[in-house]
Amino acid sequence: MENTDWFTYWFNTPYYHILYKDRNDVDAQLFMQNITQFLALPKEAHILDLPCGKGRHAVYLNSLGYRVTGGDLSENSIAHAKQFENDRLRFKVKDMRQPFRNRYDTIFNLFTSFGYFQTDEEEIQVLKNIKEGLQKEGVLVLDFLNVVKVKEYLVEKEIKTVDGIDFHIEREIKEGFILKHISFQDKGKDFSYTEHVKYLDLKKFIKYFEAANLKVTHVFGDYQLAEFNSKTSDRLILIAE
Repeated sequence: MENTDWFTYWFNTPYYHILYKDRNDVDAQLFMQNITQFLALPKEAHILDLPCGKGRHAVYLNSLGYRVTGGDLSENSIAHAKQFENDRLRFKVKDMRQPFRNRYDTIFNLFTSFGYFQTDEEEIQVLKNIKEGLQKEGVLVLDFLNVVKVKEYLVEKEIKTVDGIDFHIEREIKEGFILKHISFQDKGKDFSYTEHVKYLDLKKFIKYFEAANLKVTHVFGDYQLAEFNSKTSDRLILIAE
């Protein structure tokens, strides 16, 4: 499989959701509270969560009173998320490489859901689509890992056991990508997948944003919205308009 396509099949498998089932919802909800307060988002704001996965951020944002649309390329994830729909919460299959039909007050790209593609041009096109999908005073919130800290503390090998499956995980940084090789056995079969995320530091992101006519207004380093420090911060959170 090509790098550019890895997410299409990996995110659609049940094993992706098994491996990451223990993600911290408390952190996610705290971040949503903090960022909506920081942005002073009125309740009538229409938020796009893209990609939304199974909808955990979108559902919580909706519970705070917002009108939310969740979009994701994974048909399985959207099928799961649709059970949570109401008159102010909708989910749809959406490829962020394609132009947006609607405009939103805020677009959230959360939990390192960027940097998946082979070329810089594809990443910039996503940002251009987002720019076109924002209302005049609209804001983008992009939540990415801090690659500088990841490189410094890279765990090269580990085994994570979830639901009786031993996931063998190997990590490396190669040719501008952080690679996470995941292999395991289940029901007598061997499986292997590789996640590719571009090694994007703040300087590279600012170049991307400028190319998409987006201006970075704030940079945070964690879900409490602390100041970003490239050596110590866990996250790289960018606010742009």
